[in-house]
Amino acid sequence: MRSNLKGWRVLLTGLGGGICYASYLIILHYTESVLLSVFLAIILVCIYSEVVARMVKTPVSVFVICVIIPLVPGRTMYYAMRAYISSDMALASSLIFETLMIAGTISIAIAVVASATSLVLRLQQRF
Repeated sequence: MRSNLKGWRVLLTGLGGGICYASYLIILHYTESVLLSVFLAIILVCIYSEVVARMVKTPVSVFVICVIIPLVPGRTMYYAMRAYISSDMALASSLIFETLMIAGTISIAIAVVASATSLVLRLQQRF
């Protein structure tokens, strides 16, 4: 994946990825819920991405795509395909369901922040 980021923008994206995974681990430690941890961590880094993107005058999507990478459920998808190839359909189904739940949670969290940001910006223009 190529994002054409240079200089400080690369550092800010890496910092966002670190914040993403660190907040996920901290929230997971206290809640013991993977989906809630993913949701709250993605909300946090999406807000971070909105703020940083406006500061450095870069599209928000560039930052959001880069900072959520640590939570993309690649490991569970790998194990699901491995279980499927091994003919363990029960485990494969369970892992695919977990993968889809995490991916759905990520997309919902991104949509929530994008909608809230849009609403706040509209209200600021109106008043």
